[in-house]
Formats: sequence, structure tokens, C-alpha cells
Amino acid sequence: MLKSFRKLRRADSGMAIVEFALVLPAMLALAFGGLEVTNALICKSDVSNMASSAADLIAQESQVNTTDMNNVFSALGSLIYPFPTAGAKIVITSVIDDGHGGGKVDWSQAYNGTARAQGSAVTVPAGLITTGGSVVLSEVTYTYTPLKSIFVKMPIAMTNTFYSHPRRVAQIKWVTG
Repeated sequence: MLKSFRKLRRADSGMAIVEFALVLPAMLALAFGGLEVTNALICKSDVSNMASSAADLIAQESQVNTTDMNNVFSALGSLIYPFPTAGAKIVITSVIDDGHGGGKVDWSQAYNGTARAQGSAVTVPAGLITTGGSVVLSEVTYTYTPLKSIFVKMPIAMTNTFYSHPRRVAQIKWVTG
């Protein structure tokens, strides 16, 4: 009997399979979790890029209209690829000096969201708007939902705000038409 016990103790032919079965779920969770974290970070970078590009594109103009804004919104949608653009909310606002060291909305346009009300107060960083000047404010909000996650489908809200000074004029005018 002692001989058969020793023989049983030395037998390890199925041990590797059992160990692999125990470790596999943790390895898969780490691999897929790493992919989802990477996708979320890429999406966050895209949201930041959208905000800065929106403000920069408008800041290059002297005046803008609905067609210009639609072109900008269309271009910004391509920056978030391969993530769906339906989750993106973009608000581009021209903030002018209110005469008291703050800012107020001159005009505002939105994509998948609500534009700011004309004349409403906007808090901007101190010293950003000079007397008689303005700044272009772009605000991007994106709800990221993991693409391929089998574990968690929790949406993550990502936001970014960017300011840019007009390059050609003190204040960018809104032209209807």
C-alpha cells in the first residue's frame, strides 16, 4: 500500500491542466481589461483633440455661419473614429468681454446638445479675455461605452473644455445665412 501511495504522489499528468484552468479566467480578465483601459484612454485623447480642434478651427475665421459650423462639426466627428459619433456633444461659443472682467455669450452653436443662451454669463480663467476682446470656447462631452467588453458595460463620461483666441479679429462675428 505504501508503494501505491508513493506512486500516486509522483503522478502529475493532469496537474498542468488543472492549474491552467484555474489561471485562465484571471489571464483573460487582465487581457480584456487591459484592452478596454487602452480603448478608454484613446477615446479620452480623442475627446481632448476634438475640443482643441473645434476652438482652433473657429478661431482662424473672421466670421462664421451655419454652413461653417456644420463643416466643423462634420470634421470633428471624424476625429473620434472608430468610436460612434452619436455620443459626442459639442458646444462652440464665442465669449466676449462683458466690461467687468468676465465674459458673456455673443453666439453659441451645438451638435447633439444645447447651445449656450446669448448674453448669458460665462466664467473664464482670469486674464483670458482682454478689454473689447473675445475667446472661442469649445466644450466636448462624450459618453464612452466599452466596445467589446464581456464583463462590464458601464458608460464613462468624458469632458474637455478648450479656449482659443481669435487670430484675425478681436471678436468673431456670427453671420446668418
